[in-house]
Amino acid sequence: YAEKVRQVAMGLISLGLKKGECVSIISENRPEWVYSDFGIMSAGGITAGVYTTNAAEQCGYIVQNSSSRFYIAENEEQFDKTLKFRKDTPHLEKVIVIEMEGLKRFKDPLLMSFDDLLQLGKEFDAKNPGLFEQRRSEVKPDDLAVLIYTSGTTGPPKGAMLTHSNLLYMSQAMVDANPVRDGDETLSYLPLCHIFEQLFTVMINIRYGTITNFIESPDTVMDNMKEVSPTVTCGVPRIWEKYASGIMIRMSDATWFKRQIFKVSMGIGMKYAGLKLNFKPIPPHLKLAYGLAYFAVFRKLKECLGFDRVRVAYSGAAPISPDVLKFFNAIGLPLIEGYGQTEGTGVTTVSRKGHLKIGRVGQPLPGVEVKIAPDGEILVKGPGIFKGYFKNPEATAETLKDGWLHSGDVGELDESGFLKITDRKKDLIITAGGKNIAPQNIENQLKFSPYINDAIVIGDRRKFIAALIAIDEENVIKYAQDNKIQFGTYGSLTQAPEIKQLIQKEVDRVNKTLAQVEQVKKFTIIPKKLYEEDGEVTPTMKVKRKFINETYKDIIEKMYRSGAG
Repeated sequence: YAEKVRQVAMGLISLGLKKGECVSIISENRPEWVYSDFGIMSAGGITAGVYTTNAAEQCGYIVQNSSSRFYIAENEEQFDKTLKFRKDTPHLEKVIVIEMEGLKRFKDPLLMSFDDLLQLGKEFDAKNPGLFEQRRSEVKPDDLAVLIYTSGTTGPPKGAMLTHSNLLYMSQAMVDANPVRDGDETLSYLPLCHIFEQLFTVMINIRYGTITNFIESPDTVMDNMKEVSPTVTCGVPRIWEKYASGIMIRMSDATWFKRQIFKVSMGIGMKYAGLKLNFKPIPPHLKLAYGLAYFAVFRKLKECLGFDRVRVAYSGAAPISPDVLKFFNAIGLPLIEGYGQTEGTGVTTVSRKGHLKIGRVGQPLPGVEVKIAPDGEILVKGPGIFKGYFKNPEATAETLKDGWLHSGDVGELDESGFLKITDRKKDLIITAGGKNIAPQNIENQLKFSPYINDAIVIGDRRKFIAALIAIDEENVIKYAQDNKIQFGTYGSLTQAPEIKQLIQKEVDRVNKTLAQVEQVKKFTIIPKKLYEEDGEVTPTMKVKRKFINETYKDIIEKMYRSGAG
């Protein structure tokens, strides 16, 4: 590990990397990503991660914005994107490719293999003893370590400047809140250019001696989870929603007897979790019943999922449905929620294991101050606050005011310091009748359905609430096959009357829990899947609401023309 990091650093220095320069990386999670990250930082450079799903234009934007002269790419596919934007990045000197399959005979002065970089670093190190230590010693806590490019839900991505002290503080604060043990294992599968994964795979790993396992590919996450059975894990809400819906669908296929056992066990588990998560005493008979349910059902279920060794599981990057959080705690998986943003080094508040409240995202980390502005916006101050946006003083000034990070989220603090997130400030709906509605709460309840992948609630300045629904393809196809519903394409599946009825039942279920003014009066199933490549969702699968509203404006207008019916 240390040897590879040293070779990367010395290889880049030999190519001319200067202190304070950026090096971009585009790769799936793998050891070379981490070697490169620490190598860049050891040389005094700044790492700028690029999502592998980015189109060539988006990759070029980050290479251009970060002024990267060196670009580490995973394979031929990622190198090919470089050829499309190279004319726009004349400063780019080398593209260093990790896997050279398909490129070994390709001649281009831009191209260099990762193995050649390591060899170059090894030779340069031998000729320049002490240079590595000198460059590393010149790195100061307040120097920039990484540029984390935000997802860009409202425009081009912005590079959040995080320092070495930001990263060191956050890794320690996270472990202080929920301790890790030497030898704890994690599975690295969220993109490493996201701050959440950067903390777990890079910082906590190196600082506290945890073991990082890398997925084989993004398609094998669930299989790899079973193989590794990590002790600490983290995921975005979409991952946890998929696990929960998968369990429910699998149980619907089980024998009548197994379905009844599961139903009874879940009833016990939900009662148990409800009391525990609200700090209420658990009667002895319920403790006994839960122990039996855990032994008979939940223990085996966790083994099947690869969660049998998990001591603590995190959900972050977006708010999670309280139903999903309660579901996993009911089966004995200690899933807790954190809240933060890239600009605060990822985490502002986090629940402590065994001390969480449903509907709240925990208490502030040590050293972090949180206050609520008069308009309800969450303001944050502390050692994790970023330096600003790279080459964007205007956006920095809008976000950082008098040392306080303006989160853009609306929330409230209770008497115990637990934070509740209402919604994004800009997403709050004010109906034609003047009622304030937070769409996120409604959307999260809808997404708890195994048949709904995404929901976009609409209603600003409208007479009633409506929604665009993206179905869960796998589960809805299975439902269609089980019920002999005819369809030929994804589009025809979304238009089938039986599928509309299925989704209507799910909407009705949620409406029963909502106030009259919040209820979804009309919905339309989006006739296609939502793709990051189409600009509809971010790499962490958050919906780009503004883009969706514009793309499907005709469908939205049609719902409102036909009335609440």
